[in-house]
Amino acid sequence: MTHALTDDAVTKDGCAIRASGVGRVFAGTKGHQVIALDDVHLEVAEGEFVSLIGPSGCGKSTLLRIVADLDHPTSGSLTVFGKSTHQARVDQDYGIAFQQAGLLPWRTVAANVGLPLEVHGVARSDRQTRVEELLELVGLTDFARSYPDQLSGGMQQRVAIARALAESPRLLLMDEPFGALDEITRERMQAELVRICSETGAAVLFVTHSIPEAVFLSDRVVVMTPRPGRIIEIVDSRPTAGHARDDEFRDAEEFFHTIARVRELLHGGPVAAARGVETR
Repeated sequence: MTHALTDDAVTKDGCAIRASGVGRVFAGTKGHQVIALDDVHLEVAEGEFVSLIGPSGCGKSTLLRIVADLDHPTSGSLTVFGKSTHQARVDQDYGIAFQQAGLLPWRTVAANVGLPLEVHGVARSDRQTRVEELLELVGLTDFARSYPDQLSGGMQQRVAIARALAESPRLLLMDEPFGALDEITRERMQAELVRICSETGAAVLFVTHSIPEAVFLSDRVVVMTPRPGRIIEIVDSRPTAGHARDDEFRDAEEFFHTIARVRELLHGGPVAAARGVETR
Protein backbone atom coordinates (compact mmCIF):
# COMPACT_ATOMS: atom_id res chain seq x y z
CA MET A 1 0.00 0.00 0.00
CA THR A 2 1.22 3.49 -0.80
CA HIS A 3 2.59 5.79 1.85
CA ALA A 4 0.37 8.35 3.58
CA LEU A 5 1.83 11.65 4.67
CA THR A 6 3.55 11.68 8.04
CA ASP A 7 3.46 14.37 10.71
CA ASP A 8 6.94 15.44 9.60
CA ALA A 9 5.52 16.41 6.19
CA VAL A 10 3.03 18.92 7.60
CA THR A 11 3.83 22.62 7.56
CA LYS A 12 3.54 24.59 10.77
CA ASP A 13 0.39 26.41 9.64
CA GLY A 14 -1.07 23.42 7.77
CA CYS A 15 -1.17 25.33 4.47
CA ALA A 16 -0.31 23.61 1.19
CA ILE A 17 -0.92 26.58 -1.13
CA ARG A 18 -1.20 30.26 -0.25
CA ALA A 19 -1.96 32.79 -3.00
CA SER A 20 -1.98 36.45 -1.94
CA GLY A 21 -3.18 39.03 -4.45
CA VAL A 22 -1.97 36.99 -7.41
CA GLY A 23 -2.31 38.61 -10.82
CA ARG A 24 -1.08 37.56 -14.24
CA VAL A 25 -0.94 39.83 -17.27
CA PHE A 26 0.09 38.63 -20.75
CA ALA A 27 1.19 40.77 -23.66
CA GLY A 28 -1.53 40.76 -26.32
CA THR A 29 -1.60 41.88 -29.93
CA LYS A 30 -1.02 45.50 -30.95
CA GLY A 31 0.37 46.36 -27.54
CA HIS A 32 -2.81 45.42 -25.67
CA GLN A 33 -2.49 43.52 -22.41
CA VAL A 34 -4.53 40.46 -21.48
CA ILE A 35 -5.34 40.22 -17.78
CA ALA A 36 -5.67 36.50 -17.05
CA LEU A 37 -5.82 36.73 -13.23
CA ASP A 38 -6.57 39.66 -10.96
CA ASP A 39 -6.08 39.85 -7.18
CA VAL A 40 -6.57 36.16 -6.42
CA HIS A 41 -6.46 35.20 -2.75
CA LEU A 42 -6.66 31.48 -1.96
CA GLU A 43 -5.45 29.03 0.65
CA VAL A 44 -5.50 25.25 0.27
CA ALA A 45 -4.92 23.26 3.44
CA GLU A 46 -2.80 20.12 3.79
CA GLY A 47 -4.88 17.15 2.63
CA GLU A 48 -7.67 19.34 1.23
CA PHE A 49 -9.25 18.81 -2.20
CA VAL A 50 -10.03 22.14 -3.92
CA SER A 51 -11.44 22.55 -7.43
CA LEU A 52 -11.20 25.59 -9.67
CA ILE A 53 -14.18 26.12 -11.97
CA GLY A 54 -15.13 28.90 -14.33
CA PRO A 55 -15.64 29.71 -18.02
CA SER A 56 -12.90 29.07 -20.56
CA GLY A 57 -10.19 31.72 -20.35
CA CYS A 58 -10.86 32.65 -16.72
CA GLY A 59 -7.34 31.75 -15.61
CA LYS A 60 -7.90 28.38 -13.93
CA SER A 61 -5.06 26.65 -15.72
CA THR A 62 -2.88 29.76 -15.43
CA LEU A 63 -3.24 29.66 -11.65
CA LEU A 64 -2.39 25.95 -11.59
CA ARG A 65 0.65 26.58 -13.79
CA ILE A 66 1.84 29.28 -11.39
CA VAL A 67 1.55 26.83 -8.49
CA ALA A 68 3.56 24.32 -10.56
CA ASP A 69 6.33 26.86 -11.28
CA LEU A 70 5.51 26.64 -15.00
CA ASP A 71 4.52 30.31 -15.01
CA HIS A 72 5.00 33.26 -12.68
CA PRO A 73 2.65 35.93 -11.33
CA THR A 74 2.88 39.51 -12.53
CA SER A 75 1.76 40.70 -9.11
CA GLY A 76 1.16 39.23 -5.68
CA SER A 77 2.82 36.14 -4.24
CA LEU A 78 2.25 32.40 -4.08
CA THR A 79 3.88 29.81 -1.85
CA VAL A 80 3.67 26.02 -1.71
CA PHE A 81 4.15 24.52 1.75
CA GLY A 82 5.62 27.85 2.82
CA LYS A 83 8.26 27.76 0.07
CA SER A 84 8.69 29.46 -3.26
CA THR A 85 7.12 27.53 -6.11
CA HIS A 86 10.59 26.94 -7.53
CA GLN A 87 11.82 25.38 -4.29
CA ALA A 88 8.69 23.23 -4.02
CA ARG A 89 9.36 21.93 -7.53
CA VAL A 90 13.01 21.21 -6.69
CA ASP A 91 11.89 19.40 -3.53
CA GLN A 92 9.38 17.34 -5.57
CA ASP A 93 6.53 18.41 -3.31
CA TYR A 94 3.89 17.96 -6.00
CA GLY A 95 2.89 15.73 -8.89
CA ILE A 96 1.02 16.84 -12.01
CA ALA A 97 -1.62 15.16 -14.19
CA PHE A 98 -3.06 16.76 -17.32
CA GLN A 99 -6.02 16.02 -19.60
CA GLN A 100 -3.82 13.93 -21.87
CA ALA A 101 -2.09 11.11 -20.02
CA GLY A 102 1.19 11.86 -21.81
CA LEU A 103 2.54 8.33 -21.52
CA LEU A 104 5.60 7.26 -23.48
CA PRO A 105 4.31 4.69 -26.00
CA TRP A 106 7.56 2.71 -26.12
CA ARG A 107 7.62 2.15 -22.35
CA THR A 108 5.50 -0.36 -20.46
CA VAL A 109 2.99 0.72 -17.84
CA ALA A 110 5.48 -0.09 -15.08
CA ALA A 111 8.26 1.81 -16.85
CA ASN A 112 6.02 4.86 -17.35
CA VAL A 113 5.06 4.91 -13.67
CA GLY A 114 8.66 4.53 -12.59
CA LEU A 115 10.02 7.21 -14.92
CA PRO A 116 10.21 10.04 -12.31
CA LEU A 117 12.03 7.72 -9.93
CA GLU A 118 14.43 6.68 -12.67
CA VAL A 119 15.13 10.29 -13.60
CA HIS A 120 15.98 11.11 -9.98
CA GLY A 121 18.32 8.16 -9.57
CA VAL A 122 16.27 5.89 -7.32
CA ALA A 123 17.81 2.43 -7.11
CA ARG A 124 16.24 -0.25 -9.34
CA SER A 125 15.02 -2.43 -6.44
CA ASP A 126 13.44 0.52 -4.61
CA ARG A 127 11.93 1.73 -7.86
CA GLN A 128 10.37 -1.65 -8.55
CA THR A 129 8.87 -1.84 -5.06
CA ARG A 130 7.36 1.63 -5.37
CA VAL A 131 5.93 0.93 -8.83
CA GLU A 132 4.30 -2.26 -7.53
CA GLU A 133 2.70 -0.27 -4.69
CA LEU A 134 1.37 2.35 -7.08
CA LEU A 135 -0.02 -0.13 -9.60
CA GLU A 136 -1.84 -1.86 -6.76
CA LEU A 137 -3.19 1.50 -5.62
CA VAL A 138 -4.67 2.31 -9.05
CA GLY A 139 -5.80 -1.25 -9.75
CA LEU A 140 -3.42 -1.99 -12.64
CA THR A 141 -1.14 -4.67 -11.22
CA ASP A 142 -2.10 -7.09 -14.01
CA PHE A 143 -1.14 -4.54 -16.69
CA ALA A 144 2.41 -3.76 -15.54
CA ARG A 145 3.93 -5.18 -18.74
CA SER A 146 1.31 -3.73 -21.09
CA TYR A 147 1.94 -0.73 -23.34
CA PRO A 148 -0.19 2.44 -23.40
CA ASP A 149 -1.89 1.61 -26.72
CA GLN A 150 -3.18 -1.59 -25.15
CA LEU A 151 -5.10 0.35 -22.47
CA SER A 152 -8.41 2.18 -22.44
CA GLY A 153 -8.47 5.94 -21.91
CA GLY A 154 -9.46 5.53 -18.27
CA MET A 155 -6.67 3.05 -17.65
CA GLN A 156 -4.15 5.41 -19.24
CA GLN A 157 -5.27 8.17 -16.88
CA ARG A 158 -4.81 5.84 -13.92
CA VAL A 159 -1.25 5.22 -15.09
CA ALA A 160 -0.72 8.99 -15.32
CA ILE A 161 -2.06 9.46 -11.78
CA ALA A 162 0.21 6.67 -10.49
CA ARG A 163 3.17 8.36 -12.17
CA ALA A 164 2.22 11.68 -10.55
CA LEU A 165 2.21 9.92 -7.17
CA ALA A 166 5.54 8.15 -7.74
CA GLU A 167 7.58 10.36 -5.43
CA SER A 168 4.93 10.53 -2.69
CA PRO A 169 4.06 14.19 -3.35
CA ARG A 170 2.28 16.21 -0.71
CA LEU A 171 0.24 17.93 -3.41
CA LEU A 172 -1.41 16.83 -6.66
CA LEU A 173 -2.04 19.38 -9.43
CA MET A 174 -4.64 18.14 -11.91
CA ASP A 175 -5.73 20.03 -15.03
CA GLU A 176 -8.94 18.45 -16.38
CA PRO A 177 -7.52 14.92 -16.13
CA PHE A 178 -10.87 13.30 -16.97
CA GLY A 179 -12.04 15.79 -19.60
CA ALA A 180 -11.53 13.43 -22.56
CA LEU A 181 -13.28 10.44 -20.98
CA ASP A 182 -16.84 9.23 -21.55
CA GLU A 183 -19.30 9.90 -18.73
CA ILE A 184 -19.33 6.36 -17.30
CA THR A 185 -15.54 6.11 -17.24
CA ARG A 186 -15.32 9.63 -15.87
CA GLU A 187 -17.54 8.84 -12.88
CA ARG A 188 -15.57 5.67 -12.22
CA MET A 189 -12.31 7.64 -12.29
CA GLN A 190 -13.75 10.25 -9.92
CA ALA A 191 -14.54 7.51 -7.41
CA GLU A 192 -11.02 6.11 -7.86
CA LEU A 193 -9.49 9.53 -7.24
CA VAL A 194 -11.51 9.95 -4.04
CA ARG A 195 -10.15 6.61 -2.81
CA ILE A 196 -6.55 7.38 -3.85
CA CYS A 197 -6.58 10.78 -2.13
CA SER A 198 -8.00 9.24 1.02
CA GLU A 199 -5.22 6.67 1.09
CA THR A 200 -2.34 9.04 0.29
CA GLY A 201 -3.44 12.13 2.24
CA ALA A 202 -2.23 14.45 -0.53
CA ALA A 203 -3.78 17.87 -1.07
CA VAL A 204 -5.28 18.40 -4.54
CA LEU A 205 -5.77 21.47 -6.73
CA PHE A 206 -8.11 20.35 -9.52
CA VAL A 207 -9.17 22.26 -12.65
CA THR A 208 -12.46 21.27 -14.29
CA HIS A 209 -15.31 22.61 -16.42
CA SER A 210 -17.78 20.12 -14.92
CA ILE A 211 -19.88 21.38 -12.01
CA PRO A 212 -21.00 17.89 -10.84
CA GLU A 213 -17.38 16.69 -10.97
CA ALA A 214 -16.16 19.64 -8.89
CA VAL A 215 -18.91 19.17 -6.29
CA PHE A 216 -18.46 15.40 -6.06
CA LEU A 217 -14.70 15.49 -5.60
CA SER A 218 -14.03 18.61 -3.59
CA ASP A 219 -13.99 19.88 -0.05
CA ARG A 220 -14.37 23.37 -1.55
CA VAL A 221 -15.18 24.66 -5.03
CA VAL A 222 -13.56 27.93 -6.12
CA VAL A 223 -15.88 29.70 -8.57
CA MET A 224 -14.14 32.14 -10.91
CA THR A 225 -15.33 34.99 -13.13
CA PRO A 226 -14.78 35.38 -16.87
CA ARG A 227 -11.48 37.09 -17.72
CA PRO A 228 -9.98 38.78 -15.86
CA GLY A 229 -10.13 35.80 -13.53
CA ARG A 230 -11.24 36.64 -10.02
CA ILE A 231 -12.79 34.49 -7.32
CA ILE A 232 -16.54 35.06 -7.00
CA GLU A 233 -17.05 32.75 -4.06
CA ILE A 234 -15.65 29.60 -2.49
CA VAL A 235 -18.41 27.04 -1.96
CA ASP A 236 -18.12 24.41 0.76
CA SER A 237 -18.97 21.09 -0.88
CA ARG A 238 -18.12 18.63 1.88
CA PRO A 239 -20.80 15.97 2.40
CA THR A 240 -22.66 16.36 5.67
CA ALA A 241 -22.50 13.74 8.40
CA GLY A 242 -23.81 10.40 7.24
CA HIS A 243 -22.80 10.84 3.61
CA ALA A 244 -19.70 9.57 1.85
CA ARG A 245 -18.46 10.47 -1.63
CA ASP A 246 -19.92 7.44 -3.39
CA ASP A 247 -22.63 6.70 -5.97
CA GLU A 248 -25.35 7.27 -3.36
CA PHE A 249 -24.05 10.79 -2.74
CA ARG A 250 -24.65 11.60 -6.42
CA ASP A 251 -28.38 11.16 -5.73
CA ALA A 252 -28.41 13.10 -2.45
CA GLU A 253 -30.39 16.33 -2.14
CA GLU A 254 -27.36 18.23 -0.79
CA PHE A 255 -25.34 17.21 -3.88
CA PHE A 256 -27.92 18.78 -6.19
CA HIS A 257 -28.28 21.80 -3.92
CA THR A 258 -24.53 22.49 -4.09
CA ILE A 259 -24.51 22.01 -7.87
CA ALA A 260 -27.33 24.55 -8.16
CA ARG A 261 -25.40 26.99 -5.96
CA VAL A 262 -22.26 26.76 -8.12
CA ARG A 263 -24.29 26.98 -11.35
CA GLU A 264 -26.05 30.12 -10.09
CA LEU A 265 -22.70 31.75 -9.38
CA LEU A 266 -21.26 30.77 -12.75
CA HIS A 267 -24.21 31.90 -14.81
CA GLY A 268 -24.70 35.29 -13.19
CA GLY A 269 -27.72 34.57 -11.02
CA PRO A 270 -28.87 36.70 -8.08
CA VAL A 271 -25.90 35.76 -5.88
CA ALA A 272 -23.31 36.66 -8.53
CA ALA A 273 -25.13 39.82 -9.55
CA ALA A 274 -25.12 41.01 -5.95
CA ARG A 275 -21.31 40.81 -6.03
CA GLY A 276 -21.04 42.88 -9.19
CA VAL A 277 -20.05 39.95 -11.40
CA GLU A 278 -20.68 40.46 -15.09
CA THR A 279 -23.76 38.54 -16.24
CA ARG A 280 -24.48 37.11 -19.65
